[in-house]
Amino acid sequence: MLIGVIADDFTGASDIAVTLASGLPGEGGLHTVQYPGVPDSAAERHVEAGVIALKSRSLPADEAVTQSLAACEWLLAQGCQQIVFKYCSTFDSTDKGNIGPVLDALRQRLAAKRVVVCPAFPAMGRTVYQGHLFVWDKLLNQSGMEHHPVTPMKDADIRRVLQRQSTTPVAHLPWKLVNKGNAVINEQLTQLTETEPQLIVVDALHDEDLIQLGIAVADDRLISGGSAIALALAHNQIRAGRAAGNPQKLAPVAGPAAILVGSCSGATRGQIAEHQKRWAVKAVDIDAVMEDKVTPQQLAEFVFAHQENHPLVYSSGTPDVVAEIQQRYGQQRVSAKLDRLFGDTAQLLVQQGVRRLVVGGGETSGAVVSALKPTSLQVGQEIDPGVPALLAGGEVPVALALKSGNFGRQDFFAHALAVLAGESASDIGN
Repeated sequence: MLIGVIADDFTGASDIAVTLASGLPGEGGLHTVQYPGVPDSAAERHVEAGVIALKSRSLPADEAVTQSLAACEWLLAQGCQQIVFKYCSTFDSTDKGNIGPVLDALRQRLAAKRVVVCPAFPAMGRTVYQGHLFVWDKLLNQSGMEHHPVTPMKDADIRRVLQRQSTTPVAHLPWKLVNKGNAVINEQLTQLTETEPQLIVVDALHDEDLIQLGIAVADDRLISGGSAIALALAHNQIRAGRAAGNPQKLAPVAGPAAILVGSCSGATRGQIAEHQKRWAVKAVDIDAVMEDKVTPQQLAEFVFAHQENHPLVYSSGTPDVVAEIQQRYGQQRVSAKLDRLFGDTAQLLVQQGVRRLVVGGGETSGAVVSALKPTSLQVGQEIDPGVPALLAGGEVPVALALKSGNFGRQDFFAHALAVLAGESASDIGN
């Protein structure tokens, strides 16, 4: 294995996995496998990039550090020379959050003097300029992320957010230097760490900035960022002669399908509304969930009764509604109940014959994959930016698409089901 990734949630793991599997246009990528949690056994020899999906984004810092270090040790045992810590492109982490502590721990374990920090994902409107994170034309703390139910982002200055969490000094590399290319980037990173280790927040406005940054840190033991930090990492391995370029595409999977959605992001709510115009949708009443009046069997019955209409089950709500429910029942209790419901439902659906599952929301995706317990997920073609087709092996393969809340086109859910089945967009509903 050449590159190892520690991702702090399941959708983020899929996001960076497809980036590594795709590589730069015309080159191909790395043979990439996603692992739900730290594996119990060694990776297969042909795997070039391993992505460990943790469910650590909202964990207390000490727990996230322990899990991340365990993932790092496994990846090092597989021969990885470069470790990537992948977090969300909206840097989801409060002042008590764990991105800084995990970076501190990994930096010390790997004896890394410099660690780039770049959550930018230009294809999804996430850019970093003067150390501030933007979502399209809005500062992060004015983008809606300030209302996130678990990790509300109140400060767009990544340098300040990170320094409040980390014991390592935080520096900054501005875009006017990033724009000069990989040689200047490498020189500046070296200068910034001449006297002491640094976490270096790097500006990036375009994919090309991230490609040049990736080339500049080709030999770094540890790097960090959103999925776009990996744009050039396969290229580095191919250029060095350690990989040949791997065009990955999974075989289509037919059979019954279901869509399970637990995200409350604005993008996901819009996608649900779009889906509802044409297809079968069922809203889960959270009060009923908390009173144990909603069962996996009821949701499975809905799915199988509407198989011809791309059935979607969701628990999403507006930020105000979600906040009111969490205040009434407690945020942790609500999350645990919904995770259990969706996980048990997914398990029941697969037992009863569902072979394609599309899941919306990072926490929900983690609950579903944890319930299905695949040992690994093969990474295939990109369905939409940041969302790959995945294949969970076993006696009967199950195709998955795990979508982060803010990702995906307006008709994402039906589109994803079609891609997993090997159909084109024009085939949907025909």
